[in-house]
Amino acid sequence: MVQVKKADPNNRTVAENRKARFSYEILDTLETGLVLTGTEVKSLRGGHANIQDSYASSEGGEIWLINSYLPEYLQANRFNHEPRRRRKLLVKKREMARLAQAVDREGMTMVPLKIYFNDQGRAKLLLGVARGKKLHDKRQTEKERDWAREKGRLLKERG
Repeated sequence: MVQVKKADPNNRTVAENRKARFSYEILDTLETGLVLTGTEVKSLRGGHANIQDSYASSEGGEIWLINSYLPEYLQANRFNHEPRRRRKLLVKKREMARLAQAVDREGMTMVPLKIYFNDQGRAKLLLGVARGKKLHDKRQTEKERDWAREKGRLLKERG
């Protein structure tokens, strides 16, 4: 009898920014922690979050996640959080300096790629250091993706 592994409820993706990989060339990634309130964690565990239009910014020696959407937790009446508030990211000073340097000198941007829970059950954000793609680069990416899909279909058809 074959045993089926169940997905670990603690280690799962809550929100993913799929548009970022199309719009940006991801050069480096970094796992960061998030400073959240209790109701935000409850809302994340429910699987509700949106980081499509969000970005990270270095301000005052700290890195902030801006414009991310974590909806209110319905069971927490007056102790709820603001859905679009700025959230502080937990990054070591050396990493923070490296990220700020890449953004300031090289014209890159910090893009959140996904929010997930790690093995310890803590909410983490995968932050990508990226450079924006030009229109012709986006077209090339789309052509490569279409060809890979078509090639898979042809190989499946022929055996």
